[in-house]
Amino acid sequence: MNILVVSPHPDDETLGAGGSILKLRKEHRIFWLNVTDMLLELGYTEEQRVVRAMQIKQINDFYEFDDMKNLMLPTTKLGKVSDDEAIGQIGAYIDQIDANWVILPDYNDAHSDHKHVFDWCFACTKTFRHPNIKAILTMEILSETNFGHPMSPFSPNFYIDISDTLEQKLQAAMIYNTEMGEHPFPRNLDDIKALAMLRGSEAGVKFAEAFKVIKMIQ
Repeated sequence: MNILVVSPHPDDETLGAGGSILKLRKEHRIFWLNVTDMLLELGYTEEQRVVRAMQIKQINDFYEFDDMKNLMLPTTKLGKVSDDEAIGQIGAYIDQIDANWVILPDYNDAHSDHKHVFDWCFACTKTFRHPNIKAILTMEILSETNFGHPMSPFSPNFYIDISDTLEQKLQAAMIYNTEMGEHPFPRNLDDIKALAMLRGSEAGVKFAEAFKVIKMIQ
């Protein structure tokens, strides 16, 4: 299969699906589409941009993605991006890689960027336009999914055992050292491991990542 993981921001792919990427790549082709980046016009410094570019390269090398595309849209400002422009770019990449599974941020995440990315990607998954897409999943991203709207909390119905890849996921998370903190800040190694342990207990394994299946065609 060709599996596409879509991150609104660099680090979302690791927080939400890092262990699964490492496990699934043993048998499938894995692609990474990142949507936003740090832009000078948004007030980020050149030093911050250099660090972020290095992090993206290191993560791409770490996971050994079959391909990676960065749309470099303005972070926190996706509401100002044309829907047609974003859907066109995402749809073209889905066609280019012939995606079969698509893993997205959850539509209920707290960050508005995540909501926009889900909506754009979901618009690209119509079976009559992209018939090769057989599964659409949303992932659980610490600091966003767990702060989602209380009326429709994340309720997983699909788990991937990451008992053998959790330690590597933690290594990947530390590449984003500028995004990590200490507990109780939610993006930290202890919380990542604790969530994996909780989802593992639900799945009957040591560690797991949880997903919500939006659509699956067999």
